[in-house]
This record gives sequence, structure tokens and C-alpha cells, in this order.
Amino acid sequence: MINYNPKEWFTFIFRFHKADTFRKLFPLIIGICVYSGIIAFLEIEYFKLSSNSNVKNIPVMHSLLGFAISMLLVFRTNTAYDRWWEGRKLWGGLVNNSRNLALKLAVILPEGDKENRDFFRAIIPAYANTLRSHLRSEKTRIELFEEDLRHPFIEAIDDKKHLPNQIALSIYKKIQELYQNKIITGEQLIYLNTELQSFTDICGACERIKNTPIPFSYSVFIKKFIFIYVMTLPFGYVFNLGYYVIPVVAFIFYVLASLELIAETEDPFSNDTNDVPTDKIANNIRNNIQELI
Repeated sequence: MINYNPKEWFTFIFRFHKADTFRKLFPLIIGICVYSGIIAFLEIEYFKLSSNSNVKNIPVMHSLLGFAISMLLVFRTNTAYDRWWEGRKLWGGLVNNSRNLALKLAVILPEGDKENRDFFRAIIPAYANTLRSHLRSEKTRIELFEEDLRHPFIEAIDDKKHLPNQIALSIYKKIQELYQNKIITGEQLIYLNTELQSFTDICGACERIKNTPIPFSYSVFIKKFIFIYVMTLPFGYVFNLGYYVIPVVAFIFYVLASLELIAETEDPFSNDTNDVPTDKIANNIRNNIQELI
């Protein structure tokens, strides 16, 4: 995720970063310029169409369709941002619940119980790490744990199965073992249940966002709509603008296509620049847990 000062203006206007839509759309913008130039040449120089031609009425269609395309793009952008913001809130909840679980365990576990403290110091941040990789569809290595923090429960995790569930199961088993050994009481077991249950709830909510993108037909329709809209712009506006239609059509395409491209934040858990900073959040969870337990 890009950190920036929202009060700056000119710095952003004249700076292009790797996630900037202009960089991604530049080849298409060049193609639109060439296409618009060819249409302008054919109408003005080759066919010598006059402003009285029926082609001049095409802008009426664009005026009628402009409102529809703007509403579609607004809805598309808002939907994508809602998904991004929900993902950020879920990971914020994961941070808070990890801290709360660590705080409770730091008080409940005896000071000299190094084995159990080391286990939870490793396993709680491991959930955030595995969830991050799981949402990116990356293979997670259990070797991310330091050798001195490894535990038989961690060794028993099957990395071919759903890893966040495996980590959560290990935590539950360990808590149950502490209860059976009378290290924690039944009241304390209930006391810890809220945070334990929240891990799986957050994972399920993130998977819902990840695995349910915007309907394919809806996304394809918007792209086709923008393409047809832009491709027909030069035919009518060339009579009013002449060869100036080239930069005008290119700019209109840049604006419309950029709005559609920005909506790619509908998947907030990938490794793109504008996605939820799950790497940073997972590292913060690890640092916080190591300080608390």
C-alpha cells in the first residue's frame, strides 16, 4: 500500500508510479490516438464529408449514453472500494483480537511457563501469516517459524490442507490441553473463546470477499460499453474538432478506462500496490505478540 500525504497536489500531478493508470493504459492510449487520427483523415481528407453529413448526429448518442456510463462506473468504483474497506476492517479486527488473546494469555499463563508462552508467541502471529498467504493463493511454508519456537502441535500441521484452519485447530488443541492439565479454569476457557472464534470468522469473511468477485457479465459489459463508446467518438466530433479530436478522444478514454482500472481493488488481498497491506499488518501482529507474551 502506498503511503502519501493527501494534502499534496502538484507532487501527485507530475509523478508517475508503477501503479499509476497512465502507465498501464499508455499502449492503449497510443492505439486510440492512431485510430482517431485515421478516422479524422478519412472523413476530412479522403471522403471529404461535410458538417451536413448524417455522421454529425452521432454525438447525440454519446450525450444520451454519457449518463448511463457514468452511473455504471460510479457503482463499479463504489463496490470495489466497499470490498477494499471491508477487507481492511477485517484485518484490523485480526490485529485487535490477536492482541486481546495475547494479553489474556499473558495474564493467565504462569510466569515460568516458558514452553506454553513460546508456543503462543509463535502460533498467534502464524495465523496472520498463513491467512495472508492463503488469500494470495500462495503456498505457505511452516518453516516460517523459528527453530527454537517449533512445537509438536506445529509439526503436526498438514500444509496440504487449509492452513488457517490447521493453525486455529492447533490453538484450540493447546487451549484444551491447558484446561485438562488444570493450568486454566473453565471460566478462563470461556473467557478466551471470543478471540479464538473470531480468527475463523475473519478468515471466512476474507474468503467471501476473495472468492466472490463482481459478476463476470457485469464487468465485461462495462468494458465493452467503454470500448464502443470511445470507438464511436471520432466519427461525429471530428467535424467540430478537426484533428484536435485525437487528444480529446485519448483523454476521454484515459478517464473512463482509469475508473474501470481503479476498480480492480475489488480483490484487496493480492500483492498489488493499492491493496490492503497484509504484509505490514502481519509483521505488526508478530511484533506486538512478542512484546506481550
